[in-house]
This record gives sequence, structure tokens and C-alpha cells, in this order.
Amino acid sequence: MTAPVLAPADGWADLQSSALLGTDRRPLPEPRTPLAAAVDRTDPATALLDLAALTAVRRRAGALPGPAVETPAPAADDPRPVLPEPAARRLAVLLGTRGGHGSTANLAELLPQWLTAARAHGYRLPPALVPTLLDTARARSELRADAVTLAGPLGRWLAPHNPDWKYVTRTAADHDALHQPSELLWQEGLFAERVTHLTRLRRTDPAAGLALLVSTWATERAEDRVLFLDSLQDGLSLADQEFLEAALGDRSKNVRATAAELLSTLPGSALADRMAARARAAVRLDGDRLHVTPPTACDAAMQRDGIPVKSPTGRGERAWWLGEVLAAAPLSLWTSGTGLTPERLLALPTVDAADGGGAEWAEDLREAWARAAVRQQDVAWARALLGAPPRPGRDTRTPGAPAKLLAVLPAAERAAWTAAFVQTHGLGDAFQLLGACATPWTPPLSTAVVAALKRAAELGSYPWSHSGVLGMTERALAPETAPAVEALAADTSPDTAWADTFTRLAGTLRFRQAMLAELQP
Repeated sequence: MTAPVLAPADGWADLQSSALLGTDRRPLPEPRTPLAAAVDRTDPATALLDLAALTAVRRRAGALPGPAVETPAPAADDPRPVLPEPAARRLAVLLGTRGGHGSTANLAELLPQWLTAARAHGYRLPPALVPTLLDTARARSELRADAVTLAGPLGRWLAPHNPDWKYVTRTAADHDALHQPSELLWQEGLFAERVTHLTRLRRTDPAAGLALLVSTWATERAEDRVLFLDSLQDGLSLADQEFLEAALGDRSKNVRATAAELLSTLPGSALADRMAARARAAVRLDGDRLHVTPPTACDAAMQRDGIPVKSPTGRGERAWWLGEVLAAAPLSLWTSGTGLTPERLLALPTVDAADGGGAEWAEDLREAWARAAVRQQDVAWARALLGAPPRPGRDTRTPGAPAKLLAVLPAAERAAWTAAFVQTHGLGDAFQLLGACATPWTPPLSTAVVAALKRAAELGSYPWSHSGVLGMTERALAPETAPAVEALAADTSPDTAWADTFTRLAGTLRFRQAMLAELQP
């Protein structure tokens, strides 16, 4: 019901005036009821309070009921299967956790994994847990897509009744990803929500996504335009070329650079053709050698295509320009029609066309080709540039950031390469490589990591020297490795930090194992 309509209060305004001005300046009003007449007026201030109390009771007693509010229509039916009861109890624990739980890790870090798995199964949540989940997702934006999907029609129904849940109406769920009013979300959504919406739209209707971005492009902030351009990676095609070519003249340096990078990954684009012409002039295959003639200047056309005049790292100008040209040129330029594989090209010696030297250019070529392989997501080149995992005693550095090259490979190959690296080199340089691997890690990679942790403990290193990797293992190790970690905990001296670390990790793996098993139909 709405608040009751109050009946007129006899003398209430007069009492207010006496209270505001003071009883010495405004005398008490004359009594209008027998009860008011019976009030002792010896002390005017006390009498004022007594009269106010009497009048307030009289007002409430005479209140008239207001019109009944129309009962809102119920939430739409949700035909999805209900979440199994054990999984519902587990979710209640995850939502109520703010720190560690017993001998396990921070359970708040496991909540995203639970939500993703539950969403993949297509469950609907018990109604009692929906408000708590919406509150949690309000504070953690990375959970919103999963939370809104799991909350389903009930979450959409609840959202208008709580201003803290406004984000629900702006977050696309599985069942309505592209049926929301795009204009509303694009005009009123938070920046992160707009980027997400544009990315999702590009995956299903690239032309509609481009049209949406073009509609507000001129009014967007420069820093926002950069991230909006990044969203065009999904569904990128020659249909985007005209817009991206125009962005090469944007007033923002970062926007120009991002547009140039996107065009360089687009086969057949005019920019890729221009870079290919420059690359052919800079590197020439002659028999079994690569003759290198780096650019001697960075002209206006090169600058418009995203090549800065000055290196931000202080690198030599000609080497910098050469690297930028090769990184933006299509990699097919070097293999099509030459009969050479990426492995063979990488093995060719380099010669400086000017002085006959050139050994120093080999590293520049490899680094530029590595950047091109990442940009163009070329598996063959990434595989060739990575090669086999470095052996003990060899330089473990791979030109072009090995983690980025590794991310280009298929998931299984990524895990196998990283497992071999960890087996040979341990965990010291493996953090970024492990981060490039799909989770949960494959059993061979998980086994390699557990063995490396064992070696680290035996060598007397401290757990906190591997804190980054340990944090990752709690979320990414295959749960099936729990027995092996429990064995490590049992075999480790209880007065060491590693004993607590292994116990905690084993408890987390058991928790994850049970958590995922409870979600099975």
C-alpha cells in the first residue's frame, strides 16, 4: 500500500509556529478538544510538547487509506532447468565469502569460474540467491554478463525496483544479446558496457556494429575512440576499410596508430599493399641471402600510415622504421611465390645492401616478423619463431615476446610448449607463458607445474618468490592434480612455508573439483 492520506490536523500549524518562534513570542493556541484543554500549561515549553503529542496521535487516528497500488505483473517464466541443490549451496558460500575459507584460497576468486560453468550448463538460479548475486555483480563488473544471464527473467524483473541494479538493463544476456534497444544502451550505457555491446554486435552483425560506431564517432573522446576501434577486430573486413582509412587522419596519435594496426591485419587493404611495397624495397631475397636496405627517411605517407618519426625506445631511426614497415606488411609477401617456409626464411643470413655487412639486421627482422605474426595471428610464423622450448643453458628469450607468440598457437599446442618449457626451466620465467594457456590447464601442463613447485620447495626457495604463479595455479591447475599436491603437503616439513602453501592449494583444488562436479546434470 502507499502511504496513508493524513486527515486535516486542527491546530497543527499553530503548534509549528509556536515551536519555531518560541512560546515566549508566540503563545500556545487555544485548546480545541477536551484533551487539549486538560493539558497543564504551567510550563509553556512542556505544554507545547504535550499538545504536539496529542495532535500527532489525533492526526494518525484520522488518517484515510490511500488508493491501492496495482500489483505488478509477475516475472516472465524461466524454462531453464533449476540449479542442483548442492550447487545452490555452493553458490551461497561463494557469494558470502570475503576472504579465505579454511584451508582454501580466496573463494571470491573462484566465483567467476563457477558462474561461467553454471552459465554453460544453462541453469536458472534459485530466486533467493538472485538479489545477492546482483549486488555482487554491481561491485564486480567482470561478473555482470554471467550474473545477468543466470538471473534471467527474474533479474530483469527485479532490476527496476533497485537503483543499484540499473546495470542489469544495460547488460546483454544470452537470450537477449541482440534484442535490447541498441540506441538506449549505446547512448546511456557506461563506457565498459558500450564497448562490450559493440564487441558483441560486431561478432554477429559487423555492418550494424560499424554503423553504430559511426553514428557517434565525431562526439567520442579520443581515449574512448581507441578502445572502440579495438572492438572492430571482431568481424574485420574490407567493408571497414573506408572508415579506418579516414581514422588515419584522426587528431589523436593513438587513434591513428590503432587504425593503422587494424588495416595492416586486413588482407587486401590499401595500407597493407603500401606496406608490402615498402617492405619489398627494404628486404630483398637474393639466392640464399636477405639483402636489407632500411628506409632512409620517414616521409609524410609513412607517417600517415602509422609509422612514428621517432622511436619511443631510443632505437636507431632506420632500424625503427624498418621494424615498423615489416611488422605491418603481410607475411604472405615472404612465402608466396618463393617456395620458402617461415623456418627457412628465418635461417637465411642477412646482408646490408650498402656495406656488405648485415648480421645486425637479423635480430631486427625476427622481431618485426614476430610482431607481424601476432598482429596477423599467423600460426605457421608463430610456430617457426618460437621453435622448440629453449634447452638449459640457452638464451630463453624469443624475439617478439614469447607469450604473445604462444597465444597465436592452438590451445593444445600452447599447453604442450609451455609444459616442455616448465619441465626444463622451472617457473622463474613461466608466468606470462602460463597466462597465455587456456584454463583449466591440461593434465600434462598441470603435472609439469606441480613437479616444478616440488623442485622449488626442495631447492629451498620461498613460496612468495613464486606468488604470481601460485595465485594462477589455484584457478588454473587441473583439479585432478589434487592428490599429487596433497602428497607434496604430506611430504613437506610442517614447519616450512611450503607446507601451508601446498595444503592451501590442495584444499582449493578439492573445492574446485567438488564445485564443478555439483554442476553436472
